[in-house]
Amino acid sequence: MLRIFTDFDGPIVDVSERYYRVYELCLEKTRHPEQEVRLLPKQEFWLLKRDRVPEKQIGIISGLSEDQATAFASLRKNTVHTQPYFEHDMLAPDAVEALTKIKQLNIDLAVMTMRRVSELDFAFKQHNLGRFFPENRCYCLSNDYVKTRDVDDKPLLMERALTELPKATNTWMIGDTEADIAAAKKHSIKVIAVECGIRSRKQLESFQPDLIVKNLSAAVKIALNSAE
Repeated sequence: MLRIFTDFDGPIVDVSERYYRVYELCLEKTRHPEQEVRLLPKQEFWLLKRDRVPEKQIGIISGLSEDQATAFASLRKNTVHTQPYFEHDMLAPDAVEALTKIKQLNIDLAVMTMRRVSELDFAFKQHNLGRFFPENRCYCLSNDYVKTRDVDDKPLLMERALTELPKATNTWMIGDTEADIAAAKKHSIKVIAVECGIRSRKQLESFQPDLIVKNLSAAVKIALNSAE
């Protein structure tokens, strides 16, 4: 049996607009009323994010002082995963087509994400994605889960999934971050990184996934070919 685990943010949903809107908000809230700052264009901001430039450094690049940049980074951390900003998330261009193909072929598909239950439910309803993921194929964080680090939390989700789900003879993980790669590697699962998410190809290469491809569609094609 072929099973595909996929991350949510990145392969399926484009979060760049949400992150940029929160960046705009936090820069505006942190600067002094008369202070001139440099609002980075979205493309430049997203390149910095994808290269894992720290939030504080992004604040400094935008014209904030050291102390302001520290406050900026803290405000951003506390804001980016809240409403109403989730409303700015958009579907990745190829996502529905790829998910539909998996469903048509009756491949065992599960989502594995660092979103909380309420955050995943919101996105399912917003983008009509619940049809692809039965409740027993959704692995996310409880609403009251105390997060540590994604690279520690995600392998625990994978461990739970592998314990609960029927055995599969051919399993793949598709994701866009080091946490996805760590979760797969810890449990000896083949992992494909996609370039359409929050990490640049250079960053992804440093974590040594089995393959790096453009998007979810390309990753699904590889997984399907492996089952032939």
